[in-house]
Order: sequence, then structure tokens, then C-alpha cells
Amino acid sequence: MNLLKSAQTDDSLTSRGLLQINVVSIQNNFPITDATISIASKDNPDQVIEQVGTNSSGQTEQISLPAPPLDYSFDPNGPVPYSEYVVSVQAPGFRPITVSGTEVLPDATAIQPIRLTPESQPEEQSLITIPEHTLVGDYPPKIAESEIKPVNESGEIVLSRVVIPQTIVVHDGPPSNQSATNYYVPYRDYIKNVASSEIYSTWPRSTITANVLAIMSFTLNRVYTEWYRNQGYDFTITSSTAFDHKWIYDRNIFESISVVVDEIFDNYLSRPGVRQPILTQYCDGKRVRCPNWMAFGRIGIKAAAPAAARDFKKRFQKR
Repeated sequence: MNLLKSAQTDDSLTSRGLLQINVVSIQNNFPITDATISIASKDNPDQVIEQVGTNSSGQTEQISLPAPPLDYSFDPNGPVPYSEYVVSVQAPGFRPITVSGTEVLPDATAIQPIRLTPESQPEEQSLITIPEHTLVGDYPPKIAESEIKPVNESGEIVLSRVVIPQTIVVHDGPPSNQSATNYYVPYRDYIKNVASSEIYSTWPRSTITANVLAIMSFTLNRVYTEWYRNQGYDFTITSSTAFDHKWIYDRNIFESISVVVDEIFDNYLSRPGVRQPILTQYCDGKRVRCPNWMAFGRIGIKAAAPAAARDFKKRFQKR
């Protein structure tokens, strides 16, 4: 269900955003040169509006595409603040793939990763559909938990110190869904994906920083406490908003969010005298009310962001 009016159906794409596509082999992550990429609007997927190729690094140039006005991303009652595109990729020796729903925000650079499967390998997905952003779509609210997990002799805490992991295992569904796929995701890539799924890259840098810190602290609490593994599961975290943050398989990320994550990836929030990172739970503050939690969403974001970031910075500790 789309909770906000689509911006692509009201002829209001008066701004521009940038899109770059990075193409690699799913087998070894090597860049794929001379891939052919066709881009179309999601509302008219059969009409190609741009066609580009990849360079020796497997990257395209930055492509300028229509996007809604910047103010949409600050208005909680306005239309959807991003435009959506369909990206189709072909390369000699690889199976073609299409990604539907790549998001482009105004005055921002979106980066869409594409992983192609060699023709000699079993066929992977030929169509990847990116669902709606969490501030637009209808996702289940977070089930409340204690922000600090008790430390006792039951073996719940298995790490002696906070460790920034290289990779985390993401269960793409609620914990009880045994058929959901587990994905091994580099830690930084996971944080960038979640942040791009839950906030907008057009927001002030202080707001992006505050949200990224919250996402990292929550994730590191799951790592430090081995929360799911101590319940008999074989993963680190889920992609369900009812339990954790929203992670979306192969979605695009945004450059401004990526830069912040790379700069502060080894930080987290903690309470004085408490070793473990805080399980920083928050909601959008509009569709879901959450007393005593952080509420970021799009409400009053320009006014609230600097104060929130200052408060976070007072409390976070480096590893």
C-alpha cells in the first residue's frame, strides 16, 4: 500500500538527481567492462530514456534524471519525494538482469549495484524488485525491547568487548520464517543499505549522522549480545522492521549516506558505565508513535536534526 501520493504521476518532476550504476560479476566481484545499461521510468518501463555503458571499473558515468522537488523530502504529508526507474543490464558472457524501483532523489547521487551471473553458472534472479521506502510503504512497527540486554551467567553475552564485524548474516524475513534466505553482507554495506532504506539522503548531514549512529548501535548490540544465535538461529539480524531495521536486497544506496558511514563506521552509542552498544530503537514519529524512543521520520527534521545530533554525539563512544 502506498501511503503517499506518487510523484511520478503528477508531472512534477521539476528537479534532477544523479544515478550511477556499478556492475560486477556475482562470482568474484570483478568489474564488468562494456556492459550495456538501459534506463526507463518505472511508470513506463518499455520506453528507454537513457542508454549507457560501463568503463574499465565496471561503472557508468553519473546520469542526470528527472526527480521531484527537494521540498517533498521535508514534507510528511506531501507526495513521494523520489522518482523510480527500471535499470536493465546486459553484458557478453553474462545473464541479463533488470532492477525495478531504483530510487532517485533530487540534488543527490544514487548508486545502484548490479551483480551479473556468468552464463556458465546456474541462473540467479533475472528481475529484482525494490520495494517502497520505509517512509512511504506500509511496514510493521518495531516490537519494543529493552535497549540494554541483561548480562548474566547464562552465556547470553559471548563477546568480551565490542567488535566491529567484517560481515554480518542478514535473514531476509522475520526470525520464524525458515524459508527466508540468509545473506552474508559486509558490515558497512549493510549500514548503507539500511540507512538508504529508512532515511532520505537529502536531509541535513547532522540528521544523516544521527540516524546512522542509531542504526550502527542497534546492529552492534545484536552482534555483541549474539541475540539471535543464542535463540538457536544461524544469523546476526533480520530484515523485518518488526524486529530490526529494513534491509533490502540489492537496493541502491546514496552517496551522501555512504560518505557518512565510511567516516564513522567504528562508532556507536552507549550509556555511561555500560559496555554494550544501546539497542537504539526509533520510529517515524508520524504513522507510528513511540514514547521514550527516538522519532526521526520527516517531522520537523530541519529544526530537530542539529539538536538530535548534538545529543547523540555527547553519548557515543569510540570502540
